[in-house]
Amino acid sequence: MKGNPVEQEKLLQWLNMVSFAVNDIVLYLDTHPADQEAIAYFKHFREIRTEALKEYESCYGPLTVDSATPENEWLWAVQPMPWEGGCC
Repeated sequence: MKGNPVEQEKLLQWLNMVSFAVNDIVLYLDTHPADQEAIAYFKHFREIRTEALKEYESCYGPLTVDSATPENEWLWAVQPMPWEGGCC
């Protein structure tokens, strides 16, 4: 599951950006649950986030416990930590 560290970092950065957008719109929807434009925005970015998460995990292993499987659940224990040059 090793790949290009630069590409891994770019994908993780993209995942962080779309995750922020999802989290931000969720906060807005907490107080404006009937805003159809916001709901569409949420669905759009949630889909993008899901795809980015799948792409990252297929290349570099699970990021969350939700995506861990018996085959990959302990990969983070053998991968380099961020201070060792790994990407988290």
